[in-house]
Amino acid sequence: MSQANPYVFSVPFRDVGMRGEMHSSAYLAYAEEALGQFWAARAPQPSDPAFCVSKVSCQLHKALHFGDEVKTSVRASKIGGRTAGFAVLMVRGEDLVAEAEIVWSACNPDSGEPVPLPEELRDWLYQYLE
Repeated sequence: MSQANPYVFSVPFRDVGMRGEMHSSAYLAYAEEALGQFWAARAPQPSDPAFCVSKVSCQLHKALHFGDEVKTSVRASKIGGRTAGFAVLMVRGEDLVAEAEIVWSACNPDSGEPVPLPEELRDWLYQYLE
């Protein structure tokens, strides 16, 4: 199941290089924005940990160009004891153009030490598991 309200963007001129293709770093920026929109749909809970990024990767399938409209979807790709992984898919029309993976590690907001994912957070994430 993907997110209820996918993040949609149009490729701006500032993200396009001399070859007319979107810069590779921009794919990650938009993947992070999509993940932020995904999390915005959930009200923060007192038991929520802080998160730090422990892995980011992106597989590019087709180049994006200025003005392309892109629809993203976010799914939980893995739910571990202390980590949550997310798959961010980017689609132009019917074509899958990129797949990003972002893994977050849960940590104590004060000390930064690793902590387990709270059960209520795990339950929420399971509804979005691939």
